[in-house]
Order: sequence, then C-alpha cells, then structure tokens
Amino acid sequence: MQLRELQNRWNRARSRVRPRRDLLFVILPYITLQIAFCDKNKPMDNDPNQFSREAWDANAEVWDGRMGAEGNDFFNILCWPVIASFLDAQPDQHILDIACGNGLTSRRLALLGANVTAFDFSSELIKRANARPNPDSRIRYHVIDAIDESALLSLGEHSFDSSMCNMALFDVADIEPLFRALPKLLKSDGIFVFSLTHPAFNNASSMHVAEEIDYEGEIKTLYAVKISRYITPYQAKGLALRNQPKPQMYFERPLQYYLNLGFQNGFVLDGFAERAFPPEHPQTFPLGWGGNFSEIPPVLIARLRRSPG
Repeated sequence: MQLRELQNRWNRARSRVRPRRDLLFVILPYITLQIAFCDKNKPMDNDPNQFSREAWDANAEVWDGRMGAEGNDFFNILCWPVIASFLDAQPDQHILDIACGNGLTSRRLALLGANVTAFDFSSELIKRANARPNPDSRIRYHVIDAIDESALLSLGEHSFDSSMCNMALFDVADIEPLFRALPKLLKSDGIFVFSLTHPAFNNASSMHVAEEIDYEGEIKTLYAVKISRYITPYQAKGLALRNQPKPQMYFERPLQYYLNLGFQNGFVLDGFAERAFPPEHPQTFPLGWGGNFSEIPPVLIARLRRSPG
C-alpha cells in the first residue's frame, strides 16, 4: 500500500493516540508503529536504584531550570493546594520533606514558618536546592537515599510533626524502608502527605487518545486515556520532561500497594484527593495533560496519620 494512501486514510480517520512522557504509539489502518516503549519482557538494569540516581543527577540542571523557584502547572494547580491543606503547616513545626528535589516544597513550607529537614538521593539536585534562597535559614538539606532505613532514622526519631513527599515515591526503587521508618520519625500524632501521578490513569503504560465521532449529527472530538498495565508492580524508563538528557526509572505500583503499606505500619488514611485540570486549562501539547482531559485525574494526594492505637 502506498504511503500517500495510508496518509489519506489517517487524515480521514483522524484518530490519534499518544502516551505520556513523549512515548510514541500511533495506530494507523494496517500499521502499528511503536517506538521507545519498554517491553515488559525486556530485562531491566541490574541496579535500578543506581540507574535512577544517575538519571536524576544527569537531569538535575534541566529539571531545576524547568521547575525554577515557582514550579509548573502540575505543582501549582494540582498538587500544592491540596498538600498545603492536608499538611496545615504551623509556625515552628518540624516537617520532613522526602525526595525534595530542588527544594521547591521545602521553600514553600519555610515561608509558612515551618522548620524543614529535606533530603534527596541526588547530590546534584541538593546542590541546586542549596543554591536557592533559604527563607530565614529554616531549611536543612541532606543527601540521603530513601531506601536506606538507618540513614533515615539518623534524622531524629520522633522529632517531626509531619512529613511529605511530592511526586517522588514512584522514583524510589523500594519504598518499604521509608514506610517502616516514618512511624519512628514522626511524633505520636504525626502525618504523612504524599502526591503521585495517578497509578490508575497516569502510569508508564498510559496512552492519550483523541477520536473524532459523529454524535447525533454533531462532529465531536473525544479525549481518553488507554491503560494496559496496573495491578502488578513493574518498572519502566520514561521522561518526566520533554528533551531531558537521560530517561529516568519509574517504579509503578497500584494504589493498594501504597495504602496497604501505610496500614501495615500503623497509619490510617484520613485525607484523599484526585486532581484534574479544569476544562478551561490550556493545552501545552494537543494530547498533553490539560483541559481536554478534565474528567481524568493525572494526580492523587493522600494523607496518612499515625494510628492512636
């Protein structure tokens, strides 16, 4: 079949799919083109945690430049309003900022008057966090890996009023040491607030779909998300930012994994939100997250609290 005829069929169908993080998967009549998607049967790196750390070190400059001092729409519209509400940070509280990146959330908390202990496993990200303003010198940064339980406990047992992790638990190869350490790090009524790319709608297997239909005599474009994996935890390389120097590793887990891990370590769930962009939010890319997908949440935020028992 000639290429021009295929292109004509494509233009008539006007049905496109495009996954998250620049992975390309285009379905045409008689042709399936798949590029740069991790085959679930393909062996992954021998040390995925080391791969992840090296990727974040390599991407630190680009990430810091893109997020800057104020963050992006995901942070400012979807994440921070709920995180701030769930934390309800009070002056002079001591808050643990887990996988703090360039210190974006740490600075927000310090401006609210909290004292912040923040850490990340990427020394390059911590270097950039230290290069940015430290409001009233309220932030202390550390290079610590969240899979190292003894290093976590060295931060001070029962010394934190609350803890948080913004969009990073899926970057951690093994979150069980962190969940074991948190009850020991927090005070008796301490909380843990975390945000995630929504495991059910915004994981490494998701593809964004646009389809044009004739609906009762009116031509409409429908936007949807196609998911092929969810229940079984897996890891896959992907891009958080377009054109970042090196792909990073995503450690995908179903929601029940996170919540059950919290329950097993003495937490109860007392806050939960699923966040989507409003319909009027502009589209940076035709099939990127934005107003076209206002009925599908790319982000969730949860609050776990130490059980009184």
